[in-house]
Amino acid sequence: MAPAVIQKMTDTMTATFGNASATNYYGRQARFVLDNSRHVIAQSVNAQNDNEIIFTSGGTESDNTAIVGTALARKDLGKHVITTSIEHEAVLKPMHFLETQGFEVTYLPVDQNGEISLEDLKCSLRDDTILVSIMTGNNEVGAKMPIHEIGAIVADSNAWFHTDAVQAYGLLDIDVKRDNIDLLSTSAHKLNGPKMCGFLYCRADHNYESILKGGDQELKRRAGTENIPAIAGFAEAVKLNSSEVKFGHCRNYYEFKHQLVDGLKNNGIDVEVNGKLDEGELPHVINLWFKHRPSDVLLTNLDLKGISASAGSACTAGSLEPSHVLTAMYGKGSPRISESLRFSFGAFNTAADIEAVITALTAIIKK
Repeated sequence: MAPAVIQKMTDTMTATFGNASATNYYGRQARFVLDNSRHVIAQSVNAQNDNEIIFTSGGTESDNTAIVGTALARKDLGKHVITTSIEHEAVLKPMHFLETQGFEVTYLPVDQNGEISLEDLKCSLRDDTILVSIMTGNNEVGAKMPIHEIGAIVADSNAWFHTDAVQAYGLLDIDVKRDNIDLLSTSAHKLNGPKMCGFLYCRADHNYESILKGGDQELKRRAGTENIPAIAGFAEAVKLNSSEVKFGHCRNYYEFKHQLVDGLKNNGIDVEVNGKLDEGELPHVINLWFKHRPSDVLLTNLDLKGISASAGSACTAGSLEPSHVLTAMYGKGSPRISESLRFSFGAFNTAADIEAVITALTAIIKK
């Protein structure tokens, strides 16, 4: 976390310990912090009003709420949902759940760049389609979806448009009005805020079925006492992440990508990018195919050198399942699936860190 975020959370835990739902002095203090934080975050996505922001425990809860909550609320209008084959498991597993409840889900395929066909989307929309859920950018390969074009297509239908923006929020320019986004999920820790905190944006005139039952917190849309210190930390992280800061981070990350690929190739390593090495993609994620080098061996040796990478999503990399993203892009028989590593960059990484990775990988592969 950013030091300023830690300080903000510490100050809030020390001085603002009331329940934001209470009407006493301490509750009003907490409510003030909650309302101010909601305003900061609403502005960051150009929401029409602050009440379109619902605080959650993170991206997974936001995705589940958007998908299952929308399906339950709109099932009388239809039971068809559209998504892609490379979504995060926080989207795919709720989709699988809906299928057990009688909903039909269409999984749009992707090409070898991790991109969908807009024509496929248009052809898949039906009168009974109630939701389209397509991520802003992919967490494993960094492929960025044409969200503006997708939003325009869905806006001409009866469906609502949800996007999982967990990987993109804080790096890309997100505007829910411009892009016709009805529901949007994020998580604070992706921009150096706290874990277990996120938000769901939901357009003001839309209503979903609340998944968590209990109290009337979060405008009666998400039961449970709000985590005020984490929410204050989230808002602080957003305030620190100005347009100039975002631009600087993105510039650095794109440079890191080229430094990593060029450095490895210059050292004689046979490596290819999975997807595109393009400034139109997510800047902080790169997925590399090391030909004839099993990813588990590379990961073990990198870990011994104090370098963290993964063979897929950090949320599923501990499993033995192959990457569903690379499988969707290249097919089940592709050697890329078992010979690829995912690297991601953060605000505190430097060019020296990238050079250390190049040196370590070169030594591992050439020994």
